[in-house]
Amino acid sequence: MLTRDQILARLQEQSNPEVIQGMARFGVNPAHALGINIPVLRKLARETGKNHTLATELWSTGIHEVRILASMIDEPRRVSPQQMEEWVNDFDSWDVCDQVCGNLFDKTPCAYEKSREWCHREREFVRRAGFVIMAYLAVHDKKALDEAFLPFFPLIQQYATDERNFVKKGVSWALRQMGKRNSHLRTLAIQQAEVIAQIDSKAARWIAKDALKELSQY
Repeated sequence: MLTRDQILARLQEQSNPEVIQGMARFGVNPAHALGINIPVLRKLARETGKNHTLATELWSTGIHEVRILASMIDEPRRVSPQQMEEWVNDFDSWDVCDQVCGNLFDKTPCAYEKSREWCHREREFVRRAGFVIMAYLAVHDKKALDEAFLPFFPLIQQYATDERNFVKKGVSWALRQMGKRNSHLRTLAIQQAEVIAQIDSKAARWIAKDALKELSQY
């Protein structure tokens, strides 16, 4: 099994300044980044295997890509609510937020609870995380009943007026993914988008248009 120091040494060897420079163009925070692409991290994650203790050690480095790798190798059932709170409050970039939510948080026992809870938080990437988890649950939780997603719709409407770019994109993503899950949720998502379209808010109108454009294709 690879150790923390071996992983860090390998990633530092592959650091690419050109990738770091390009990160900012995509709205990614390049601070503490090595400039390593996701496929490289996924390959390393497969080689490393699942390891909760190692994941927490990697997260503590504060290095951008190392934290993404940590989310790939952690064990969802061993992730506590306290760990989720600590990690979500460390989010400083949309890609770390999305990777952690899609690789790990949406598979934890309290994913539904945290997604609802974090939507009410004011911090941008914490609120985004709430909606991103919703989106991933709609895709990944194949066994969930429609009823599990119904509490998300009022939250989507409530925060559709948040003008922050990464929040409104997260809200739209959640609405679209729920709508693509099945015909029943698609009908509800379209109805929700039509209601949101009537809200006097630039962000709300954008979300509604974005969702209706995609859902009308199904």
